[in-house]
Amino acid sequence: QLQLVESGGGLVQPGGSLRLSCTVSGSTSDYYLIGWFRQAPGKEREGVSCINTGDISTYYADSVKARFTISRDNTKNTVYLQMNSLKPEDTDVYYCAAVAPPITTVQHMCTTLHQREFDGWGQGTQVTVSS
Repeated sequence: QLQLVESGGGLVQPGGSLRLSCTVSGSTSDYYLIGWFRQAPGKEREGVSCINTGDISTYYADSVKARFTISRDNTKNTVYLQMNSLKPEDTDVYYCAAVAPPITTVQHMCTTLHQREFDGWGQGTQVTVSS
């Protein structure tokens, strides 16, 4: 059973930065897809960014391109989401999720793959952007 633990959320002023971390344990696969998702109450889930920890392919939603960067440290089984130039509309609970092994593309995971196909979810971390 995959376990994912997020950390790094908090309160930041507009224009500020935060780095989220997602640490994975319990995987029998050397590589996997990790996606960061956000969902505000009453809104649809948005795939923010996804990465294949094997071939390092990445996907970004248009709303975060050029501001967010996803990366991984396979020695620590951790994926990071560096968020720069944060805006109030980035306020949300951010979740990481995994697909192991990486049986589809990062774009598919972030945009259309149903969450029942995910192999694990984190508990979520709150990001608040406010002055």
